[in-house]
Amino acid sequence: MDKADKPAPEQLAHPREDEIELAKVLFALSDPARLELVRQLRDAPLEAARCHLTDPSIPKSTKSHQMKVLREAGVIRNDPKGRGRLLSLRRGELDRRFPGLLDAVLDAS
Repeated sequence: MDKADKPAPEQLAHPREDEIELAKVLFALSDPARLELVRQLRDAPLEAARCHLTDPSIPKSTKSHQMKVLREAGVIRNDPKGRGRLLSLRRGELDRRFPGLLDAVLDAS
């Protein structure tokens, strides 16, 4: 199979804004590694490969799991972009759903 025959990256499921639950968001943000990923996305979207965990020895599968938890909770979007994936913070949706929550968590020490 050559490059032209490879399928495009798949579109992953994301909860609709009205399906985002506070408990799931808080759980997703409660892990220091996931919180660090969200802080990296605070200012602008990043390619998934450019987001990093603070411990470089953590396996790629763990990083993928952390991103999955954040996506399924509705905290981030993970969309295909070329041969990679683009991660973005769902700030607008989270701010409408839970005003002030994201800033309070991201600004906490």
